[in-house]
Amino acid sequence: MQSSTLQFLRNLEKNNNREWFNDNKTLYQEAQQDVISFVEKLIEEMADFDEEMGKLEAKKSVFRIYRDTRFSKDKTPYKTNFGAGLGMGKGNKISGYYLHIEPGKSFLAGGVYMPEPSVLKTIRQEISAFGDEFKAILEQDEFRNYFRGLSVEDKLKKVPQGFEKDDKMAEYLKLKHFIVTHPVSDEQLLSENAVKEFAKIFKAMKPLNDFLQTPFI
Repeated sequence: MQSSTLQFLRNLEKNNNREWFNDNKTLYQEAQQDVISFVEKLIEEMADFDEEMGKLEAKKSVFRIYRDTRFSKDKTPYKTNFGAGLGMGKGNKISGYYLHIEPGKSFLAGGVYMPEPSVLKTIRQEISAFGDEFKAILEQDEFRNYFRGLSVEDKLKKVPQGFEKDDKMAEYLKLKHFIVTHPVSDEQLLSENAVKEFAKIFKAMKPLNDFLQTPFI
């Protein structure tokens, strides 16, 4: 990744308005293409361990930079990051990978975020029924090298309806998202080895993604 891409995002954060953006459209296009090229190489690397990745197009995987401000109090027109979703939402794909590029706040993520109620219930049933298998994934050395456990964002205080209060997987059943994240420094993002390193981290996520995807196959 080029350092100019991060510099563009820094400048955009300070000048988040249409006039500045239009005056610097060429810089945006250059940064966008840099991200697409990076994602293209990442997809190619990831296809070695997840053949589904080989079916993706980098350009379609990178999210639009334009914000939907219709229902938001924040009316700034542009995101100050680039993001790419890899796998999730494609066909019957529930789980997947995510790359977030933002100066000082970049990260890699994977799993299932904000599932619909029916999907959430199915995932919880799978975890309840195959708890030992689920725990084994989270306790793998390679997994623990990169992740500090599942996100507890929006976690319930009580076990959800339909499950026993004393279920041995009760704490996991309280979760509303099933994602892991790994922070990435600007130096790591700009490193020559970034693609290979990121692919290695995503590979460590794959067993979790496979488990979450299983009931939907």
